[in-house]
Amino acid sequence: MSPLFNCKTTVLPHRIIIITAPSGSGKTTLVKRLLTAMPELAFSVSACTRAPRPGEQDGRDYHFLSEQDFKRHIDAGDFVEWEMVYTGKYYGTMRQELERIWAEGRTPLVDIDVKGALAIQEQFPEESLSIFIKAPSLEVLRHRLTARATESAKMLEERLAKAEFELMDAAEFDCIVVNEDLEQATRELQDLARNFIAQSAYQARQ
Repeated sequence: MSPLFNCKTTVLPHRIIIITAPSGSGKTTLVKRLLTAMPELAFSVSACTRAPRPGEQDGRDYHFLSEQDFKRHIDAGDFVEWEMVYTGKYYGTMRQELERIWAEGRTPLVDIDVKGALAIQEQFPEESLSIFIKAPSLEVLRHRLTARATESAKMLEERLAKAEFELMDAAEFDCIVVNEDLEQATRELQDLARNFIAQSAYQARQ
């Protein structure tokens, strides 16, 4: 696989852009830039069972559900993907969230962890563009996480170990963007998204 581009060509009108990355790769910053630059995209709001943090709004940052309600949605088959990230803490992508964005005539942008991204890609193999964002090296990733100064030494090592494990799945995604220079990575990400949407629109007219 090319380090930047190696993308599928068959897409359907109901398309999805999936962006994933190990912690510290700069995914959140790149996603915000992409959403600002491309109003034809819409952020897919995940559901979770944790309590809202200060400043978070239900329906904007997350769909905040009780554990009972979350499990009810699981039983009803309402999730495209879900997982229990921590004991009693569930996260997932609801099918109705994707359908809401499609109904608006826009493309859902799903910002999700690696495991969840693989699950969505498996369900929508022809409709999705999946992008894996990575730091240039584990050493750079360590520096970025350390510079945050938000984790203990133990948590830092856990995140790095998880990142090393997640990097093994990078080749499972359609494209890889190496976030060494933020401006360059932003341009590459926008080019990938625009080409994917343009290709989808062209095929829909055929």
